[in-house]
Amino acid sequence: MSALDYKNSRVQDLRRLLGRRSSRYDEGVFVVEGPILVAEAVRAGWRVDAQFVPEGSDAAIDGAGSVYELRSGVLERVASTAAPQPPIAIVGMAEVGDVHERLLAASLVVALDRVSDPGNLGTILRSAEAAGADLVVLTPGGVDPYNSKVVRSSAGALFNVPVVVAELDELRTAGLRLIGSSSHDTDGRTVHPHTDIDLTGRVAIVMGNEAAGLPDEWDDAAGPIREWVTIPHHGRTESLNVAMATTVLAFEAARQRS
Repeated sequence: MSALDYKNSRVQDLRRLLGRRSSRYDEGVFVVEGPILVAEAVRAGWRVDAQFVPEGSDAAIDGAGSVYELRSGVLERVASTAAPQPPIAIVGMAEVGDVHERLLAASLVVALDRVSDPGNLGTILRSAEAAGADLVVLTPGGVDPYNSKVVRSSAGALFNVPVVVAELDELRTAGLRLIGSSSHDTDGRTVHPHTDIDLTGRVAIVMGNEAAGLPDEWDDAAGPIREWVTIPHHGRTESLNVAMATTVLAFEAARQRS
């Protein structure tokens, strides 16, 4: 097979999958870039359908599907990074099965309410995996976990910690204690320092949107959350970045469970 040029339909498919969330979900696939991440997808047992490498390159990964060669300069025009490393692969999305069953089986959950930044989600996935979380839950309307920046910044964690989409009420129905993160005292919330609250048992640590946090109208009596935690800090900073705060709380939960 001759090398593919930029106008080839397979190459245009790659561009579309990288750029359009709707295309990824319509086809049930997404794009993974670089040898480390493609190899991790294969190692973790994800379905890899095809991989694309420069013409004459030996960068193909064993087990990563059919190999397609690209003409000079095509990889650079398609990839989402300025200096891409081959291969670029098309990977099938995970089959999560019954979300309620997943929630019932989970003990430590990281739940993100409308988190919107892909870099934050990628970092949170890394921290969740490292802290031993069973599941990461995204509420509807948040960032796409198959966004190329999420995939890169997760450093392979996406392939090793399950991610599902669910409303917070579904977590309560599954018997999880929801513990919401609050960066400041809010009327109606009983807020505890993160080292003073019990994070053992079946727990979901709930983090809010980068700009708005969790809704102010949610308190001890209203909304899906009944327990609140804060990370005490000094200086002028009002709050920690959501990825950093999630990391602190997830590792505190891991410490208490050890």
